[in-house]
Amino acid sequence: MSYSFSTTVKGDFDSVENLVREKLQDRGFGVLTEIDVSATLKKKIDKDLHPYKILGACNPGFAYQAILAEEKIGVMLPCNVLLQEKNLDEIEVSAVDPMASMQAIQSEELGQVANEVQGLLRQVILDISQLDL
Repeated sequence: MSYSFSTTVKGDFDSVENLVREKLQDRGFGVLTEIDVSATLKKKIDKDLHPYKILGACNPGFAYQAILAEEKIGVMLPCNVLLQEKNLDEIEVSAVDPMASMQAIQSEELGQVANEVQGLLRQVILDISQLDL
């Protein structure tokens, strides 16, 4: 089982990031956390890495349902969406597959929530793949 869904789009990094944020919002997600891995590695260990950013996306309604189903689920939240430059003006966008990350937890109720979130994140990636920047 794959643990993510991905697409690659043409465009500059900032434009793709803005598009990803917009499409996440269209599907009920907000971005709670943002980690600019490239900048952090440069600052902390003076290493260069291609543009690589992690957005921690959360759909509050589904997060609430997941917490009610499994109180320690917070160790697996939020849902990460990764943007990384593969080539100049070619950005790969990947989203975690919540079904894969939640499969270790034996909870039918949580499985239903993860299945719904999976569908939304798949749709975000599909939406992005169909746009020209």
